[in-house]
Amino acid sequence: MNEKYMEALAQYDLTVDNVRKGRSGWICGTSQGTMLLQEYRGTMKRLEFETQVLGQVSQSGLLQVDDYIRTKGGELISLSEDGTRHTLKHWYTGRECSIRDHREVRQAVGKIAILHQLLKKIPRQEEWNLGSIEVETATQEMERHSQELKRARNFMKSKRRKTDFERCALSSFPAFFAQAQEAAEGMARLNRDSEDFTLALCHGDLDQHHIIIEEKNVAVIEYHKLHLGDQMTDLYHFIRKVMEKHDWNQALGLELLSAYDRVAPLTGRDRESLYYLFLYPEKYWKQINFYMNANKVWIPARNLEKLKGLEEQTEQRNRFLSAIKEAGARRAER
Repeated sequence: MNEKYMEALAQYDLTVDNVRKGRSGWICGTSQGTMLLQEYRGTMKRLEFETQVLGQVSQSGLLQVDDYIRTKGGELISLSEDGTRHTLKHWYTGRECSIRDHREVRQAVGKIAILHQLLKKIPRQEEWNLGSIEVETATQEMERHSQELKRARNFMKSKRRKTDFERCALSSFPAFFAQAQEAAEGMARLNRDSEDFTLALCHGDLDQHHIIIEEKNVAVIEYHKLHLGDQMTDLYHFIRKVMEKHDWNQALGLELLSAYDRVAPLTGRDRESLYYLFLYPEKYWKQINFYMNANKVWIPARNLEKLKGLEEQTEQRNRFLSAIKEAGARRAER
């Protein structure tokens, strides 16, 4: 084992039984359970912010998270002789959530709802004045992406000899861009009209890779993008990944929204926010963005297949969008 990691582990009040290299650090079997030792390159203010939030979530006893362990001297950072900084946190050795498994994704959504409820109870602190927790809003992101789509469209149209990818992208552009505009305008209007809406802490990077299934527990891990925002963006990102794998299965999508609603009831504003988030053609933007940042002389065949796949899923996706809107309307009538 690398000597500097030995130096770091010696600073904690625990017995280390075994150590193995993991994807992002050293996975340690200890007298206090499985831990992950990592190099830390962030700021202390950011680390203290994450520690404070995760500590409160962990203390609730309702959700497993990868909260940080302090050294014998009460520090969040352990230093090796060469000055390398490390953190140690609780870790989970289960497997990532399978987004192909209906039961697991329903279970995961229930845990996301618990996480959101716990995060909402944590009052904002004055010392949280960090750039990393004040991120771009969904409206700002949509408007930025839409401008990028227009620039890409103009670039492709100006080319005399177009590739198959460019022809496909241009033919589908009007329909996808119309959705982009409707989503951005709707989200902007929703934010203007929601006078009582307040930002809450969000995970910021929720997908199947950050939900770990163990024999008896489900853990939600890696809060490096924890920030203040609209919690529906967390829910949207997770469910969108699932829906893309299931060809926008309407019944499954509504099941997942119901699973969240049973734990953390969705307001009318939440449902409307979700509708506009799902309406924005994010996957189409991703393919166009990849094209604009890649070698435009040769576009991998897989990217053309993905673009065509988006067109093939349009009908199912639109049905799901209609179902979200109808469910919201029915709820508003009650």
